[in-house]
Amino acid sequence: MQRASFFIPVACALLLALLGPTLSPYLSDLVVKVMILSIFALSLELLVGMTGLVSLGHAAFYGIGAYATVLGSGKEGGSIALLLPLAMGCAAAYALVVGALSLRTRGVYFIMVTLAFAQMAFFVFHDTALGGGSDGIYMYIRPALGALDLENARVQFYFVLASLVFTYALLALIRRSRFGAALAGIRVNEQRMRAAGFPVYGYKLAAFVIAGALAGLAGFLLASRDGVVNPELLAWHNSGEVLLMIILGGLGHLRGAVIGAVAFTLLKELLSTHAIVGPLADHWQLTLGLAIIAFVALLPKGIIGMAARISPRGAA
Repeated sequence: MQRASFFIPVACALLLALLGPTLSPYLSDLVVKVMILSIFALSLELLVGMTGLVSLGHAAFYGIGAYATVLGSGKEGGSIALLLPLAMGCAAAYALVVGALSLRTRGVYFIMVTLAFAQMAFFVFHDTALGGGSDGIYMYIRPALGALDLENARVQFYFVLASLVFTYALLALIRRSRFGAALAGIRVNEQRMRAAGFPVYGYKLAAFVIAGALAGLAGFLLASRDGVVNPELLAWHNSGEVLLMIILGGLGHLRGAVIGAVAFTLLKELLSTHAIVGPLADHWQLTLGLAIIAFVALLPKGIIGMAARISPRGAA
């Protein structure tokens, strides 16, 4: 199973790299969107699946990364070498502040505090000239670094793919490290880890900051793809959607986060397309909700849990 957990993601990345030039503009743009959301889902997986911290304010770091990218680029554009660290750094800095305060609470109180901080960030961009109000702000020139110009759709595709591979590999390394083992212990029994002498608060804060920085990376990629950002990126429903992605894919699995992002995005696309579902496309939120309920009822361990029903080895 360890070989499969290594070779399957590598094979998928290589397949995407080979298929990239053959995809139509629509499919290429859809794949880029899915990859960005996969990075966003993986960043939350670090908190929820690996550490046991359920957050409803994760979209704040996503939106802050996107806004930092657009604001930092100005009218003359900016370098990837400057804007990418800026986006991740701003998101990580806010995550440090939020985590330092919210991690002193537990359970539903932690969820509510993270939601409150996300709403505060939302209204900062929504109600001030800094974020352009409800209309948001536009990016005049997408980031570039020499030949690496994100104005080019193909370059953008491979840059996002490389970012996804980096994020997945980083979290896989964290999971196999002593730090990851400590996070797993905190998820299972925080009191026992504290009694054993582990600095639980420090471990959780480190995980929170890393997750915020990775969400900022996803925000940078989204701003570079769309060329526009608005306060809705920080809204609570985006935090709810990314939480649904990792639950749908299967909590506790990196592949589950990616699978959940793919499944959720494709469901939204399919159920909102008139050519496929006809008049029901006008009510796609209703059908999407019913589909999610069906998935959760039939697959309580997520889509990746289907392997457990196929064979005992799959369950491992």
